[in-house]
Amino acid sequence: MKQDLDVGEIATLSSFRRVRATKPLGGVRKRLFDVGGAIVLLFLFSPLFALIAIAIKLSDRGSVFYGHLRVGHNEKTFACLKFRTMVPDSSRKLAAHLAANPAALAEWTATRKLKNDVRVTPIGRVLRKLSLDELPQLLNVLRGEMSLVGPRPIVGEEMLLYGEYAESYLRSRPGLTGKWQVSGRSDTTYEERVRLDNTYVHNWTLSGDVWIILKTVTVVLFAKGAC
Repeated sequence: MKQDLDVGEIATLSSFRRVRATKPLGGVRKRLFDVGGAIVLLFLFSPLFALIAIAIKLSDRGSVFYGHLRVGHNEKTFACLKFRTMVPDSSRKLAAHLAANPAALAEWTATRKLKNDVRVTPIGRVLRKLSLDELPQLLNVLRGEMSLVGPRPIVGEEMLLYGEYAESYLRSRPGLTGKWQVSGRSDTTYEERVRLDNTYVHNWTLSGDVWIILKTVTVVLFAKGAC
């Protein structure tokens, strides 16, 4: 399982060390909701977990899981787990693609995503379309690194892009889903995703989390806004 954190991300994180430590958004109620929900979902999806793992392993003999470092509550970094959807040398392939394609570089700079991502495997495209690649993040939820609902998990270098909203992001555990997930996913701009994260943190309710989870089911079933 791969974990990355480059020098630039470390330097970026160090610039936010003045942020006051806080308790996670939602306190005990949200944490109990997360743990209970994660256990139920892991039980329900365990057969699917096994099938996906086998399919990935048979496709290219590479690793089943991928862990990329994200910034969590109070700036604590953690390995955000996913089923691997990219080729093993994805970083090198991305660098070469961006160097040869100015339009792709502009898209990446603006959104940190590519609608036509050359790194994604055939199986990976299906998993991403259905958001199944993110199922392993239920383990992050159980470990207390993520929440079922919360801001979109980001890497260290993105903290600068959050500007005045950085402190708001750091008050909450990142979410397996969130307002960004049910408001267009990849169809939203980066600035809109930041605004949605900030709105979620400042207006959090447990009933709101339940609504977002139910809405996520609809979004995933119809693959709305998926890359």
